Amino acid sequence: MDKKEALKIVQKYGYELENLPDEFKKDKEIVLEAVKKTGDVLQYADDSLKKDKKIVLEAVKNNKAALEYAHDNLKNDPDILAIVNKDK
Repeated sequence: MDKKEALKIVQKYGYELENLPDEFKKDKEIVLEAVKKTGDVLQYADDSLKKDKKIVLEAVKNNKAALEYAHDNLKNDPDILAIVNKDK
């Protein structure tokens, strides 16, 4: 499987990130597409990407519960909390 195939898979079924080889869980573009589709797949992303504000923002936009999987440094980020606390 190459990156192009992996991207097509997560664009259609974000939750498939869980089943992809680790190399793709470290790929920012693939993880970003996956969390746009299914936010809580952030849990399967490489730890380095759980620290990436852009990825975490997209994940919580899709599913506020994804905040649970973000790196601790981002759990109190004002931009992320604004999305999580919206409509509460």
